[in-house]
Amino acid sequence: MSATTEPAAAAAAPAWYEVALCAQTGPEFFFPEPGSSLREAKRLCAACEGRAACLEYALANDERFGVWGGLSEAERHALRPRR
Repeated sequence: MSATTEPAAAAAAPAWYEVALCAQTGPEFFFPEPGSSLREAKRLCAACEGRAACLEYALANDERFGVWGGLSEAERHALRPRR
């Protein structure tokens, strides 16, 4: 999670964030430079018990950047309902 999207304090963090592997890893995995591989972030997400809740959070909060719940921006965009 980036500095702008990472919960600032444990009290403000969603419950799933306490068990999330991203909380133990730097944001560079989940917010890579444009054109960089997302493979490592997705691999970490696949092993995370908070993955489903993280994805729900990202979709509910319209997170547009980075890897959330194991999905890239484009993959999450494809899940959004068409208007």
